[in-house]
Amino acid sequence: MLNIMLQQRSDTLYGRGALEVPGSKSRLFKVLQDEIEIAQRSVRTDAYQMSIGELVSMYDEGEIIIAPEFQRLFRWEIGQKSKLIESLLLGIPLPSIFVYELEDGKWELVDGLQRLSSILEFMGKLKNSDGTVCAPSVLEATKYLPSLHNSVWAKSDRIDGTPQEEQAEMDRSLQLTIRRSRISVEILKRPSDSMTKFDLFQRLNAGGTVANQQEIRNCIILMINDEYYRAIKAAAETENFKVLTAQTESQMEKQRHIEMAVRFLVHTFVAYDSNLDVGEFIDDGIVELASTGDIATTISAINSTFDLLYQAAGQDALRRFQEGNYSGRVGLVGLEAIAVGVAKNLAAIQKLDNPVEFVKLKTQEFWSQDEVAEFVSPGMRGTTRIQRTVPFGERWFKP
Repeated sequence: MLNIMLQQRSDTLYGRGALEVPGSKSRLFKVLQDEIEIAQRSVRTDAYQMSIGELVSMYDEGEIIIAPEFQRLFRWEIGQKSKLIESLLLGIPLPSIFVYELEDGKWELVDGLQRLSSILEFMGKLKNSDGTVCAPSVLEATKYLPSLHNSVWAKSDRIDGTPQEEQAEMDRSLQLTIRRSRISVEILKRPSDSMTKFDLFQRLNAGGTVANQQEIRNCIILMINDEYYRAIKAAAETENFKVLTAQTESQMEKQRHIEMAVRFLVHTFVAYDSNLDVGEFIDDGIVELASTGDIATTISAINSTFDLLYQAAGQDALRRFQEGNYSGRVGLVGLEAIAVGVAKNLAAIQKLDNPVEFVKLKTQEFWSQDEVAEFVSPGMRGTTRIQRTVPFGERWFKP
């Protein structure tokens, strides 16, 4: 990502550790200036004031792209949608939306999904991932406009829960008010560094409560390589992976299964940069893997590893083993040390006369090792933990 590029540039110019030299304020300023210039050259932006009507027309013509998978993040409640329409009718300015200019000139929506999708849905324009049109929304009363109750753009028998005779079709003049309302569109233009798009999406969304960290990460993977994302998703939804990582319906709804698959892949194939927070490392690592796009290796690593673990110990392979019994929940230590350890040694393990028995014994003996007691210490930071769990697992499962 952009921060990696800047760090590499700084290291090249001044050498690692240059910023730590006492009395080097002038050098620090020079490095900072260089970093700013590099970042500015990697980003080209533009901004337009556009009407809602123009944006809707662009969506109709396929000139604004909303990735179908992004729409799983479209989950505003009807009250939030109603307040948005209320803001348009009252002339209250909306926050900018951000788009990325593709090679063919079309715009890919980076931020503003909730706002634009709510408007499109209310107008009966929003499309599902299969290309069919979503059912239009019906509004509810708001603080300043209580008469919005049961308001619709146009009456429709496709609106669930509100019969047509109870629907209040919005007057043509109010429709024009909405269509003529203007919103600022911030455009990340080519030839901006493509990684800047991912950084922008993450920064704009990370502070919100609508999308969790993995949902944001999913969207970034989709931006890079949608086939790679679907390969991870399919592997994470296999029965062995789900039972071994103890996924509940609630956790899968929050994309926990994909998060576990992504963590597994990054720890298996990407060396940890100890300068990064664990979350940043996972973000950068999956961008690197998705950019390479080796789908066959990805599917094989997940399926082969978790099939072998399941054969060895069933659904308990990643759980703590003590006094002859498996117990406790499945945590990151089991994933990072056991699953990743097996994956890193998979080829050698598979050449053994009895790979299943080898993995079974090693997973059981793993929990009695002195080092492992430190891994589960409540006060251990994630950055410290993965510098220990992953290398230990690789050594432990080496035949």
